[in-house]
Amino acid sequence: MTGPAELLRDFVNTYDVESDVDDLASPAELTVWLQERDLIQDTDRAADDDLVLAVRLREGLREALRRNHDATPYEIGAGLEAALATFPLRVTLVGGVPTLEPAAYVPRGGPGSSETLGPSGAPGDADTGRAAGTRETAGFSEMPGSHDSAASSTPGPSGAPAVSSEGGVSAGLARIAAAIPAAHAEGMWPRLKVCAESTCQWAFIDSSKNRSRSWCSMRVCGNRTKTRAYRARRQTDGSSRIS
Repeated sequence: MTGPAELLRDFVNTYDVESDVDDLASPAELTVWLQERDLIQDTDRAADDDLVLAVRLREGLREALRRNHDATPYEIGAGLEAALATFPLRVTLVGGVPTLEPAAYVPRGGPGSSETLGPSGAPGDADTGRAAGTRETAGFSEMPGSHDSAASSTPGPSGAPAVSSEGGVSAGLARIAAAIPAAHAEGMWPRLKVCAESTCQWAFIDSSKNRSRSWCSMRVCGNRTKTRAYRARRQTDGSSRIS
């Protein structure tokens, strides 16, 4: 199962800065990306405003991960702060473990039941009742507010009517936002970085012992950065000798 750090890394990497290729170039592509990771239901459909919010969240995260190289406290960027302020999240205790969930989350199973892990890596959810036949979306039910008018009447896998997935896309993005404190709780947030090579900025998880890795690839981006710095020094030295 993908952990919160891996989810955040993969989300940031939906845009390849170097090749200028965006895997989330349309609401349809955002829908597919979220569905493939079980963050929303098959009946959910992203709209233009969902795409705008997703890009704002993604690029805000990229900015934050650039600053994880410094290992010093920093303030949240305006873009990421604006995106996070959009999501209705609530803190709850799941199996005695504090976790963040979409505010309109409906627990599943029976009282005291133990379910599968959600995207935050926290134990699954005690339940007060959920319609039979609804598809699990990364350990959460859906939030109100769908862009898919057919969601409330579409049968679930068992043939029973599915719970309305209104707001499912917003809930899916909220689950990505909830992965931030979950990654921090696992000690992985400081290890989430983007490549220090400005033309790359590919997100990666720094697995080095002292968290000193700067590039996604030392062989490619590391050598590229060092070569550029060397040439700059040579130019400076040459100018100094001439003067």
